[in-house]
Amino acid sequence: MAAAAATAATKGNGGGGARAGAGEASGSRKKKGPGPLATAYLVIYNVVMTAGWLVIAVGLVRAYLAKGSYHSLYYSIEKPLKFFQTGALLEILHCAVGIVPSSVVLTSFQVMSRVFLIWAVTHSVKEVQSEDSVLLFVIAWTITEIIRYSFYTFSLLNHLPYLIKWARYTLFIVLYPMGVSGELLTIYAALPFVRQSGLYSISLPNKYNFSFDYYAFLILIMISYIPIFPQLYFHMIHQRRKVLSHTDEHKKFE
Repeated sequence: MAAAAATAATKGNGGGGARAGAGEASGSRKKKGPGPLATAYLVIYNVVMTAGWLVIAVGLVRAYLAKGSYHSLYYSIEKPLKFFQTGALLEILHCAVGIVPSSVVLTSFQVMSRVFLIWAVTHSVKEVQSEDSVLLFVIAWTITEIIRYSFYTFSLLNHLPYLIKWARYTLFIVLYPMGVSGELLTIYAALPFVRQSGLYSISLPNKYNFSFDYYAFLILIMISYIPIFPQLYFHMIHQRRKVLSHTDEHKKFE
């Protein structure tokens, strides 16, 4: 899930957050883009996803203004959050059929890690839904995805505003640590409830002679953030320098 949090800057550009999502070519190498029908589909997909995450953002703001508190805002956007985050599974299909030039394995890992956090942690452990940490990663994801899908939409239309490009390669500096912190704190908050209930755990003896400790599995996921987070974060910093410096040089020759 640490990799999934890297969506703010590098998806479609290789490395830790290399999911191309729905339309961006990798790096500075020019590749043949999708055909007219695929491009039209990708534009529609990205517009819908941008609108979906905007709905989530508006829902958060409206709930906050109505309640006058940021506590338990998750319940106000639970359904659209589940729908549009799960809708990102289509991005795996985009890579598999070749209309987006990105790794199917890496894209699957990044999409599924977020889907896992939404369904296998936040949805399954009801007690954590009121935790402020959930709001932390939801806000980070929401801002990130509005920028990301807007970026892909305008890139496909060959009219990318510099502000969106700048935001995509800059706001991750805050959004990535914010999202990772929210994810880790949410998983940590779920641990005692998972241990008490034995959620998704399989104990011996059973006819399959197989055991699984979901509590230990969540701890391993948390530990995996330690080596992954720094690598992705500094890779993203490098990508930012490369992309924005290339843009500045291009402007000089215009």
